[in-house]
Order: sequence, then C-alpha cells, then structure tokens
Amino acid sequence: MRLRLAAMAALALSVSATGIRAEPHNPYLDGATVLGVDGLPAGRTVKDRLAEIRRRLQDAVIYPPISRKRGVEGVTQIRFSIGPNGHALEIETAASSGDPLLDRAAERSAVDAGQLPRVLGRLSVPIRFELESLR
Repeated sequence: MRLRLAAMAALALSVSATGIRAEPHNPYLDGATVLGVDGLPAGRTVKDRLAEIRRRLQDAVIYPPISRKRGVEGVTQIRFSIGPNGHALEIETAASSGDPLLDRAAERSAVDAGQLPRVLGRLSVPIRFELESLR
C-alpha cells in the first residue's frame, strides 16, 4: 500500500493572478501556497478538472440585471471545497469585485453549477463579470 501511494504522482493546487492551476506536489513548499493534494490518481488530470470547474462556474453565472444596467464589471474570487457528492461546500468570497451584487452572483454560480469534478482541498476561482462578453 505504501509503495502504491508513493508511486502516485500527487499534484498540488495553487492560485495565481490568472486563476487556478495544477503543479507537481512539492512537500517543501510553504503550506500557504498549497491548497490541496489530488486524491484521484487515475482518469482526467487535475489541470483538466480545474479547467472544467472554472468553465462550469463561469457558465452558471447570472449577471445581476441592476449591475448590468449600471455598467458594473469586475472579478470576484470565490473560495470553496467540493463535497463527496460533487457539490460546492463552504462557499465564500475571497476577494470582492467591489459590488456586493456581483459577489453574491459569483457565490451563487458555485451552487448553480451543480455537480463538479472532484478535486480535494479548497479551491479559489475567479469569476469574471464583463459586459462586452454578453453582447
């Protein structure tokens, strides 16, 4: 069992200005930069699952009509984990867009996205609100 676990290539999730990404797990990294370790060695890569999560959240966003009418744009960074049933848990705003309506809509997208690909640990995902992309 130990050899099998040691042979698995673990990946750590980290956040950058451009979003979430997967990196080879480095046990010497400062714990603040490691958000989780992949527990599913087979199947789609962590990078692919993270891209799918980001796409599903962005697709689930409903732009608040009041914010759209006022021309408000921004990026809300939301933080959550994925439960055993594949749904987002403990959803919170990690970095506000500056508009509470956009922040709530971003949090709501994690619920509305439904079942997500499984990734262990807490994820931090940017949700973009751009009026130009709606035209």
